[in-house]
Amino acid sequence: RAGDRLVRLVLVLGDQLSLDLSALQKADKKQDTVVMAEVSGEATYVPHHPKKIAFTFMAMRKFAQTLREEGWRVEYTTLDDPENTGSITGELIRRAAAHDAAGVIYTEPGEWRLIEALAEMPLRTHSLPDTRFIASHQDFETWSAGRKQLRMEYFYRDMRRKTGLLMDGDKPEGGKWNYDHDNRKPAPDEVDFDGPLRFAPDEAVLGLVKAQFGENFGDLRPFWFATDAAQAREQLTQWIEAGLPKFGDYQDAMLSDQPFLYHSLISFYLNAGLLDPLAVCREVEAAYYAGHAPLNAAEGFIRQIIGWREYMRGIYFLQGPDYSARNGLGHSRALPDLYWGAETKMNCMAQTVKQTREHAYAHHIQRLMVTGNFALLAGVDPAHVHKWYLAVYADAYEWVEAPNVIGMSQFADDGIIASKPYISSGNYIHKMSDYCGSCAYRVQDKTGEKACPFNLLYWHFLDRHRARFEANPRMGNMYRVWDRMDEEKRTTVLREADAWLAKLDEGATV
Repeated sequence: RAGDRLVRLVLVLGDQLSLDLSALQKADKKQDTVVMAEVSGEATYVPHHPKKIAFTFMAMRKFAQTLREEGWRVEYTTLDDPENTGSITGELIRRAAAHDAAGVIYTEPGEWRLIEALAEMPLRTHSLPDTRFIASHQDFETWSAGRKQLRMEYFYRDMRRKTGLLMDGDKPEGGKWNYDHDNRKPAPDEVDFDGPLRFAPDEAVLGLVKAQFGENFGDLRPFWFATDAAQAREQLTQWIEAGLPKFGDYQDAMLSDQPFLYHSLISFYLNAGLLDPLAVCREVEAAYYAGHAPLNAAEGFIRQIIGWREYMRGIYFLQGPDYSARNGLGHSRALPDLYWGAETKMNCMAQTVKQTREHAYAHHIQRLMVTGNFALLAGVDPAHVHKWYLAVYADAYEWVEAPNVIGMSQFADDGIIASKPYISSGNYIHKMSDYCGSCAYRVQDKTGEKACPFNLLYWHFLDRHRARFEANPRMGNMYRVWDRMDEEKRTTVLREADAWLAKLDEGATV
């Protein structure tokens, strides 16, 4: 109790680091107590990349200090506190007893796992909607009601109308809603952008994370992430000035040892609450109207935020807690060790996994068309793929990661998100990157000892899933090409693909 008034606890999670969080807006700083906690339960439910854990802890500690400066009373539990109970619910129960609290208010978490755990606590709780998103659950349910297909493009158009971003009256700026066709240039010869700003880390947190999670996949150092709102805004400003103008042209490109190209690298900060997504989009829009960036760059970026990001959250909550367990294609192969850094002769995979290990980051095409494409072609269990993405990327929270992986990447939701599987042979990777030039395999070879595995596995996937996809209007041409091959060639492709997968299963270097 605070005097004669009832104290409530106000939970703030590590991805809710916003002063305008609904739970903070509803609370009374004169009497309520904020609870924040670094707990092993959240740090270990998947083997998170050390950079992700360090980023979260550093940002949480800074935000707690900001709240104190704003006049809040904050009860903060560090990971190494001997009284730490190891879970969010355990810490709330412990703090409630210490403060004789009347209950807990919190903003809805972005993972069903936590939503269910909080609902089952032996405390009076009140969950508030997360108002940091443009579309509420009800908005998305209303939009989706009665639709045979829940395609992002039409949802995105509604979000453009709702926000007014890049709108000319009731028409889209420039006359088209989507400039994705202009955002597919192959990798440039050189990149004239220095990449993200580098910020000094909290050495105490790095030491803690190294001691507790040093064996996890991923390099802890060098650590350069922004860890507070001011630093995140610096990164945004720097990118709009120097990276945005060419972002659109090369957003799908991939270059060896060039992990960042013209990407913003603000997804970490958006998803943790350090940046407001609508405010970010308005700054990008302003850069376009000021003549600083072309329309395809501004529209392409804004579509990722108010289109894909909002749509993914809508799908996650609409589909319910079992979504991440779906396996519509019945894939069952274990995740190959090469995802955890084991040697591979596939340069595209080696480059993407190396970059992931070093930075806890890869851009959307590397995730979708390299690591995701390979897992889908090889028939890896989507639950294993889902857990890998959730573990290794610093921007991964289940509300955004699961729909991207289960739906978009692995087609495990039977086509709720994608109208066809996102698969390709080696030709797409060759077109969009420089990876193939220094690969042990030859992207030009369709069969034989040096054949690109993506070429073999592409046809293997289509053959084994023919009954499922041959009637798909977007895939009919692929099957016609396959059927025009002579029978001997088809037999060779399938035999070599089977042999290659057998080597993969044996743990051989492939």
